[in-house]
Amino acid sequence: QVQLVESGGGLVQPGGSLRLSCAASGSIFSINAMGWYRQAPGKQRELVATITRGGNTNYADSVKGRFTISRDNAKNTVYLQMNSLKPDDTAVYYCNADILVRGSYYYTIYWGQGTQVTVSS
Repeated sequence: QVQLVESGGGLVQPGGSLRLSCAASGSIFSINAMGWYRQAPGKQRELVATITRGGNTNYADSVKGRFTISRDNAKNTVYLQMNSLKPDDTAVYYCNADILVRGSYYYTIYWGQGTQVTVSS
């Protein structure tokens, strides 16, 4: 019923930038918070940033000042602008969204399939 599709990952040199996108599609009535998480090899998935429908944001300390999360509610899309990338930012990045499906009474968290970000010289 609902699908989240990420794009924009890839290989970048330290100090470089990437912009991730995540578009939600399907039988969507409303979306609350949206967010980005990441998982590096051998580590647990961790929060990167979240954004409410009204635009309030929250960031992990490790990315504050370097990453910016934003969203386009009309397009059901969330973005992650990543600047000054470091090798420690290498991970699979996942988006998620708290979605009310048409005909449902409850919001449900949906996840994308993930996109690889590799920061290396």
